[in-house]
Amino acid sequence: MKYSINHDDLELKPIERAETIPSSWYTDPDFLKIETDAVFKKNWQLACHQSQIPNSGDSVCRTVAGNPVIIVRDSSGEIRSFYNVCRHRGGPLAVKSGTATVLQCKYHGWTYLMDGSLRGVPQFDRVELFDKKDFGLKPIRTEIWEGLVFISLDDSAKSLDTVLKEIPERITPIHLNQMEYHTTTVDLIDCNWKVYVDNYLEGYHIPIVHPELAGLLDYKNYVTELAEFYSLQYSPFGDISDDNPYHAEDGQAFYYFIYPNIMLNILPGRLQTNIVEPVGYDKCRVIFDFFYTDPKKAKEQGIIQSDMEYSAKIQQEDIEICEAVQAGLRSDIYDKGRFSVKRELGVWHFQSCLKKNLLDFQS
Repeated sequence: MKYSINHDDLELKPIERAETIPSSWYTDPDFLKIETDAVFKKNWQLACHQSQIPNSGDSVCRTVAGNPVIIVRDSSGEIRSFYNVCRHRGGPLAVKSGTATVLQCKYHGWTYLMDGSLRGVPQFDRVELFDKKDFGLKPIRTEIWEGLVFISLDDSAKSLDTVLKEIPERITPIHLNQMEYHTTTVDLIDCNWKVYVDNYLEGYHIPIVHPELAGLLDYKNYVTELAEFYSLQYSPFGDISDDNPYHAEDGQAFYYFIYPNIMLNILPGRLQTNIVEPVGYDKCRVIFDFFYTDPKKAKEQGIIQSDMEYSAKIQQEDIEICEAVQAGLRSDIYDKGRFSVKRELGVWHFQSCLKKNLLDFQS
């Protein structure tokens, strides 16, 4: 049965009077199909950092709204993105071995230049009414912001400078385009993608779920700031000793959430990006990428090892609570809750953005 959205559930209210979104938005398989079209096909998605594809011929692959995507750097240094779909019979693409300028289908060997034009079609000499110009790769809108590569399946999406305005000035003197890629970790979690996002967007749970972290932060001064398309969480460090794995030299750390599913954890000298991908209505994949301005120095100082170990600890605590919440959302007695005005402003903002996308999609 196709999911039918109750119009009352889309009403936008101030946080003081708002309810949380219905449990069925987390637990109904058909609702994810609506989100795919209304949310993931309409908003910018983080593909990678430019340091992950530093040379001509380098590429990374992602999946956006169920669509395979390939991001490549061409011979002129420009970064381009295409649907990772051969126009012959839908096979996947890769940079052809021994080249830096040719993409080749891994199924039947069709080849494309880095501008997406079809170049080679093996054993197609007797095919009639066939023009290579009609079978080039489908490009995807690509923009680079502060060294991060974003893609959008919607050509009408607002520019990144509009969506992410004021962030570069706020994080100065940190410059994300100076970061270098170090490593990736991936977690598959048994919860709806929004459960994980909700959890990231509030510090309300920190004293209960992360008691060790609570001791490191100045929790009383934990604040959330809102912009149109993103939110920022910030807490000064209560523990400023070198033993605090989150401690930064000047005490500045920024935890940005970019709607709908992107997280930027920014500290002096390092960046962690989190991409939350739906795998199913009750499963998500969280991709952690770690970046440093000087990876060699960070490794020698033990910063990378500390980051990885502490991130894994906090992540495991979050996984356990998120999976338990997913079970609670499936229960017979839960539908909607209320927001803490002081502690859940980010969650309210995210869910309001979601409602706006759904309203636009229905209009």
